[in-house]
Amino acid sequence: MDIMQLTKAEEQVMQFVWKLNEAIVKDVVDQFNDPKPAYTTVATVLSVLEKKGFVTRRKIGNTNLFSPAVSKKEYTKIQFSSLLKNYFNGSFPKMATFFAKENQLDIDDLESILKQAQVELRKDQPKNNK
Repeated sequence: MDIMQLTKAEEQVMQFVWKLNEAIVKDVVDQFNDPKPAYTTVATVLSVLEKKGFVTRRKIGNTNLFSPAVSKKEYTKIQFSSLLKNYFNGSFPKMATFFAKENQLDIDDLESILKQAQVELRKDQPKNNK
């Protein structure tokens, strides 16, 4: 699936749709901190997200109910892959080193990250039933 890049406003609205799973425009507006954007602005962004294939719209009476059509995990994977390819020549070690330097991580921090990654990777492996 070829997913388009989201603008900052679209991604912000999409974050709320992912969080809520199903939402009417008012639900999304209510997620924003004050000052909240106009109802019509959020409605327009949701319409654009629908045209881009990120949300689906279901009519219930006079109300539009929006749901994610693209999962947060799927979008994150695509964005991460794009970042890796476009900024680090596809090298995960280069990217990890960059973030480690930028965040002034020490060896203990890196070891902790490695241990956490091992735990997460084990969760995704199929269990052998012996």
